[in-house]
Amino acid sequence: MSAGPTPRPVCVADDAELFDVAETIAAEWAAVGVRGAFLARHVDTGEQLGFDVDASVPLASVAKVPLALVALDRIATGELDAARPVVVDPAMSSVGPTGLAAFRHPATVAVGDLLLSMLTVSDNAAADAVFDLVPAAEVDARLRAWGCAGIRVRHRLNRMYECAAGAAGNDFSLALELAIRDDRSGQHSIETLDPAHANAGTATGLVDLLQRVWRDDVARPDACAELRRMMGRQLFRHRLASELQADTLRVSGKTGTFLHLRHEIGVVESEAGDRVAMAALTRSDRRANLAPDIDLAIGSGARRAFEALRR
Repeated sequence: MSAGPTPRPVCVADDAELFDVAETIAAEWAAVGVRGAFLARHVDTGEQLGFDVDASVPLASVAKVPLALVALDRIATGELDAARPVVVDPAMSSVGPTGLAAFRHPATVAVGDLLLSMLTVSDNAAADAVFDLVPAAEVDARLRAWGCAGIRVRHRLNRMYECAAGAAGNDFSLALELAIRDDRSGQHSIETLDPAHANAGTATGLVDLLQRVWRDDVARPDACAELRRMMGRQLFRHRLASELQADTLRVSGKTGTFLHLRHEIGVVESEAGDRVAMAALTRSDRRANLAPDIDLAIGSGARRAFEALRR
C-alpha cells in the first residue's frame, strides 16, 4: 500500500512575521526530503516560532540531556559522587563510534567525566554507564516530579541497537529501510523507533526543559550550570551551529542521530544578551547514512529563527 500525501506542517508563532519564518523553515526542510518538528523560543521574552511542536519523536542521543540533568542533580545533592570511578569494559559496553564506545580495552573513568564524554562526543558507552547508576525509570520519574511534560526516558542507549538488530540482523541498510517504511505506516518493526516505547519527546517539551535549565528553574542551580557548561563544549557543529559560528555567539547543544533520525537541541546566546532555545527533530525518507544537506537545512533554520527572535 502506498503512503498518502504528507500532511502540511502546522506552524505556530507569536506574530505574522515569525509565522512567515516558520513556514520558510518548514519549506526548506521539505525541499531536502525532511519531515519533523522545530521550535525556537527566546528564553527571556518567550516569543517563539515553529511547526509540529507537539509531535512526539524518538530522541536517539538527545535523551542524554535529561539523563545528564538528573545525574548532575544527584551530584549536587551529594547522592552521587562525580569522582566515583567506573570501569567500562568494551566487551560489555554499548555500540557507538565515539568515546568509550570505540575503545578496545577496559577503562576506568570518573562519573563526572562519563557525563562530559556522553554530551561532548555523544559517547553511548559513557551514557549507558551513567544509566547503570541512574536508571531510566528514575530519570523519567524525576522529570515528572519537575513537571517536565513532553519527554519520556524509557531505556538505555544500547537498546536502540538491540532492537534494530532484532528486526534486521546486522544489515544496517535493511534497518534504515524498515525505519523509513514504518515511519510512514505507524507500525514499527524497530520498537525504539515507536514513540510509545522509545525515549521520546516533543519540540515543546525539549525547549521547555532548555528554557528552565538556562533560567535555573529546574533541578538545583549547580546542576543546571554544569549542564550548560558541558553542552557548551559539544564538538559537533554541523547542525544548529553550522550558520551561527561567530565570536559574538555561543551555541550549546546536543545532537541525536540514529538510522533516519537527525536531531539537535540547544541554546544560542549572543553577546547582546539574547538567548534562544531550539529543538530540531527530523526524520528523512532517504536511505543514506550521510546527508549533509539535511544537517545544513537544520543550521539554516536555526539561523533564520535566531535572527527573527533576537531583540
